[in-house]
Amino acid sequence: QVQLVESGGGLVQAGGSLRLSCAASGMIRSINDMDWYRQAPGKQREFVARMASGGSTNYADSVKGRFTISRDNAKNTVYLQMNSLKPEDTAVYYCNAGVVLIVSPREYRYWGQGTQVTVSS
Repeated sequence: QVQLVESGGGLVQAGGSLRLSCAASGMIRSINDMDWYRQAPGKQREFVARMASGGSTNYADSVKGRFTISRDNAKNTVYLQMNSLKPEDTAVYYCNAGVVLIVSPREYRYWGQGTQVTVSS
């Protein structure tokens, strides 16, 4: 019913930048929050950043001041600008969204397939 597709991952040197994108498509009436999570090898998935439909944002302490989340509501797309990248930012980055479907008034959570970010030292 809803697909989230991430893009923009890759290999970058420490101190470099990447911009991730996540586009939602399908039977979407509206999207509440759009979030980014990440999962490093051998670790649990962790929260990175959130942007509510109204524009308020939250960040994990580990990325504050380096990462910026933004969204284009008209395109159902959320972005994650990552600057000053560190080797410890290496992970698979996942998009997560709270979606209200055309056919139902309740919110459903959806995950993307993930995009790999590798930061070399």
